[in-house]
Amino acid sequence: MESVKIKFNNADRPEFVKELRSRVNAYFKENNRSKNANTNMVIKTIFMLSLYFVPYFLMIFNITSNPLMNLMFWVLMGLGMAGIGFSVMHDANHGAYSKNQTTNKYLGYLINLIGGSSVNWKIQHNVLHHTYTNINEHDEDLNGTLMRFSKHQKRIKMHRFQQVYAWFLYSLITISWTVKKDFLQLRRYKTKDLIKTQNITFKKAYLRLVFAKLFYISFILVLPLILSSQAWWLTLLFYFIMHFTSGLFISTIFQLAHVVSETNFPKPNIDGSMENNWAAHQLYTTANFGKKNLPLSWFVGGLNFQIEHHLFPNICHVHYRAISNIVKSTAQEFDLPYYQNSLFGAISSHIKHLRQLGKQDLV
Repeated sequence: MESVKIKFNNADRPEFVKELRSRVNAYFKENNRSKNANTNMVIKTIFMLSLYFVPYFLMIFNITSNPLMNLMFWVLMGLGMAGIGFSVMHDANHGAYSKNQTTNKYLGYLINLIGGSSVNWKIQHNVLHHTYTNINEHDEDLNGTLMRFSKHQKRIKMHRFQQVYAWFLYSLITISWTVKKDFLQLRRYKTKDLIKTQNITFKKAYLRLVFAKLFYISFILVLPLILSSQAWWLTLLFYFIMHFTSGLFISTIFQLAHVVSETNFPKPNIDGSMENNWAAHQLYTTANFGKKNLPLSWFVGGLNFQIEHHLFPNICHVHYRAISNIVKSTAQEFDLPYYQNSLFGAISSHIKHLRQLGKQDLV
């Protein structure tokens, strides 16, 4: 299936795409607003970077020797990692933060400072996830033998308990970035000839990855081990707690947008053709949550407005709430779904989805 080229049905309601884009463009023109970052976005960027780096420097300069205070610093750094990923790096790597692509490029590199890889992220997220959302063997966000996210994936016995152990696995995601995932991923993308989508050679990408990992480990772990007054084992423990905090937060937010009982997991025909056009496909496979939860929306970079993000990834997230009513009303006019839930409703739906797939055989 993975070798089959996916073809969306351009004959399916093309007027929907045209009308939606027209209305959203009209909103920005009539209100004389840029689709990119505004002052609030810049303030948020400074806050998220501070949330990550200020506790780091307080810790390595030994402002306090209290283990609980140092633990708090590392937890705040974990939240800062998530915040940088949600609210800064994500927009930048979509080219949505600024009209200046150089600004986007360098802000996009922030993912390297929280343990990831900008090259790999753009391929997995921008190319594969956004294009083939919830399509098994094409959307890499569904990959993993220990978890079953789609009814088209093989079920094994341990999946009966996945709604229980999922949260532990989610907490390991950023550790996985740091240790092995990025290296394995880059080699896989070389085999699939996907690295060229980022205008870089495999050799250059690999050297950048090695350098980025060495810098990251030196700055986030080696220096604290050397400079912190804490016992080495406490520093190591706190380092893992930072990653557990960030990994659990990041994974949960992204799962609530796609891996819930309301969304679809369409299966392409044998020739790779899909039933819907790309935009309609995004509506069937994506859900919003916690739209009225302003603190949540602010911290997660508007990614609870995931429908708007998938339809308009080139628009900065600070505008998602404003255009959400346009998207919803237009979708309803064309008899298309607009899935939404509360935060806790989405968590419940995700757990229900995992439980059902743990019992249901391959479809």
